[in-house]
Amino acid sequence: MASYDLVVIGTGPGGYVCAIRAAQLGMKVAVVEKNATLGGTCLNVGCMPSKALLHASELFEEAGHSFAKMGVKVSQPELDLPAMMNFKQQGIDGNVKGVEFLMKKNKIDVLVGKGKILGTGKLQVTGNDGAVQTVETKNIVIATGSDIARLKGIEIDEKRIVSSTGALSLEKVPSRLLVVGAGVIGLELGSVWRRLGAKVTVVEFLDRILPGMDGEIAKQFQRILEKQGFAFKLGAKVTGVDTSGATLSATIEPAAGGAVEKIEADVVLVAIGRVPYTDGLGLQEAGVVLDNRGRVQIDHHFATSVPGVYAIGDVVAGPMLAHKAEDEGVAVAEIIAGQAGHVNYDVIPGVVYTTPEVASVGKTEDELKQAGVAYIVGKFPFTANGRSKVNQTTDGFVKILADAKTDRVLGAHIIGREAGEIIHEAAVLMEFGGSAEDLARTCHAHPTRSEAVKEAALAVGKRAIHM
Repeated sequence: MASYDLVVIGTGPGGYVCAIRAAQLGMKVAVVEKNATLGGTCLNVGCMPSKALLHASELFEEAGHSFAKMGVKVSQPELDLPAMMNFKQQGIDGNVKGVEFLMKKNKIDVLVGKGKILGTGKLQVTGNDGAVQTVETKNIVIATGSDIARLKGIEIDEKRIVSSTGALSLEKVPSRLLVVGAGVIGLELGSVWRRLGAKVTVVEFLDRILPGMDGEIAKQFQRILEKQGFAFKLGAKVTGVDTSGATLSATIEPAAGGAVEKIEADVVLVAIGRVPYTDGLGLQEAGVVLDNRGRVQIDHHFATSVPGVYAIGDVVAGPMLAHKAEDEGVAVAEIIAGQAGHVNYDVIPGVVYTTPEVASVGKTEDELKQAGVAYIVGKFPFTANGRSKVNQTTDGFVKILADAKTDRVLGAHIIGREAGEIIHEAAVLMEFGGSAEDLARTCHAHPTRSEAVKEAALAVGKRAIHM
């Protein structure tokens, strides 16, 4: 019987990173993966392929609409969707091979099959051919991630009614796409297909888009998306989809009750969030306690109710983000090795990879108000940023939230080109407990978009230069 110091179930960003860190710390490690490829949702049917399509579709739209005004004459671009899908697949293959290489390099055994926890120190792996092996291990980390959330009574077939997985592989551009859910996934994938020619309508149960993000940012972002051609139905729910006709007919009701309306669509994308994936892990029999939302319950050291069994990533509480899972994977490996692994949950950036991007780190204004924290806001628009002006990409602004007493930066929120890259200067500053004054006095290269962050920090002290 094989014996390990650590076995990680799942090879998404949380699982494979945890395995690598544990191997670096001298442990004998194995990973269990039920799918044919490593990398989990993120690398195969999530973050990575969606970024490939966002990039390709953005360039397609720019070639059709923006090149001419910059003096670049091209004939109207033609879409070759199979070639674009091939471009996406090459990216997936490259990343998956990269993880395979890292497993070999770090001498981590890959056990292909479904993992089932038998209790402390024991694990059963059922291969896809039905062969069963029992594995002994001092520690187990559950890193099984999440699955798509489903809408009651609406059957996802991944052809006409799709989840994010199907929306990444449509065979043709739908003339009308109905997106259920105005969260990150719905808006990103809606963006891809809108640029490629679809008419996109988004239905959201809440009265705003991007729940959890800064309210002012969400409002301006909605206006920008509407200008791009998105239609929004907020405070509404999809109660059914009739699939009998040549086109789909969705029934929409106001969340507060009222008149029902029908919307015709060629494809419906259900993007109402994700749920923890714990199927077949044997958690109940093993005595692993779940919370009321089906997440694995852990203490501050990622330990479950069963000794020697830990959990990280989407399967536990907190934001369902690949980088949060990665940091937890590193922390739990260090804790198992007897070190002081730690994750700072106050500084976890979130990004929406649309055009423009939306990025956020730390607290929102709503959160600070609810917590009764006195704060000062500094804002600076990209319309007043030199680099953005000359590139004619002036949508959006930077907002810095600083503690009114100490000037410590508590949150940063950006809507604008490359916001997802720029947000990290605020993240690094916050990790060191920096103030708005520190950020304002840090020399920024000119001309860059990042200068808008410096100016927003200056605006906290009411002394922005270019506005």
